[in-house]
Amino acid sequence: MHTVTVDLGERSYPIHIGAGLLAQPELIRPHIAGSQVCIVTNETIAPLYLQRVVQLLDGLQVSTVVLPDGEAHKTLTVLNRIYDQLLQDRHNRTTTLIALGGGVVGDMTGYAAASYQRGVDFIQIPTTLLSQVDSSVGGKTGVNHPLGKNMIGAFHQPNAVLIDTEVLNTLPPRELSAGLAEVIKYGLIVDEDFYAWLEANLEALLGLEPEAIAMAIRRSCECKAEVVAADEREGGLRAILNLGHTFGHAIETAQGYGNWLHGEAVATGMLMAMDLSVREGFVPAPELERLRHLLERAGLPVTSPADMTVDQFLSLMAVDKKVLDGQLRLVLLESVGKAIVTKRFSLEHLRQTIAAI
Repeated sequence: MHTVTVDLGERSYPIHIGAGLLAQPELIRPHIAGSQVCIVTNETIAPLYLQRVVQLLDGLQVSTVVLPDGEAHKTLTVLNRIYDQLLQDRHNRTTTLIALGGGVVGDMTGYAAASYQRGVDFIQIPTTLLSQVDSSVGGKTGVNHPLGKNMIGAFHQPNAVLIDTEVLNTLPPRELSAGLAEVIKYGLIVDEDFYAWLEANLEALLGLEPEAIAMAIRRSCECKAEVVAADEREGGLRAILNLGHTFGHAIETAQGYGNWLHGEAVATGMLMAMDLSVREGFVPAPELERLRHLLERAGLPVTSPADMTVDQFLSLMAVDKKVLDGQLRLVLLESVGKAIVTKRFSLEHLRQTIAAI
């Protein structure tokens, strides 16, 4: 087992990474302060792992909430099911919520924890590669709105993150590929050596070879933990974690949440960010094809939806949390391993990028 710490002073927390961790109650019990727990999961994960987590909590008052699966259900309406169960079972301020699932479950459970009785504890047990390397770490929580993804939410850090790599054995190949998009992102934004390692070890990752997948998860979590510790509330540096996301969120919103997986949209968005970085003269042109090849090998899309126009992209990108005083800021690359957040790019180059990818 590896443990990565997110260093936030008194609110620091561990990310435990390893095989078979769902059989180790000693990793989760110290992070539960009261006698009440509510496990939130979804219809896909519940038959696979819910009872295993319940067994870790013997002697506690345990409630469960099983949500419908998918990004389409990441809404305020579905979120109310969590509040309904907490109130029905009279959970108090010492309760702990446990998110057992992918990014949708983690984001919704975290937001419920941030807002129930003005804030209660929660623990993340992510079950997809994407949630293990990205959404379970860092305290971003929330739900979608028809006009914009993740526009309603709160920063609320978990007490702990428990990553059992064995749960990936039940993950569909498309979901595995989607998770690899976020893994590739870390190499692009902060670690060129990791990017090269991913190029060399991609087949091992797609084959879920234990040592390779544990390495990829650990390094991804280390990268994210370092950025979050330096900028918890995205005042500056943390925004680099959104490489490709402004483009990707536009795709998800336009296509209907869930039709493109988040990682798929981010993959195409990262290629767009690289294309624009090349057009702006930041990055040598061969890096665009290098990234395209890696994404294709990972089974990820490298072209945006054919039915999206340039103007539609620009309109949806204007509804983005990185827009300040009416100006769009984008995460671009100065080189592989170094990202920047900037508003200094040509609108004409941006239009060319959207049309090209």
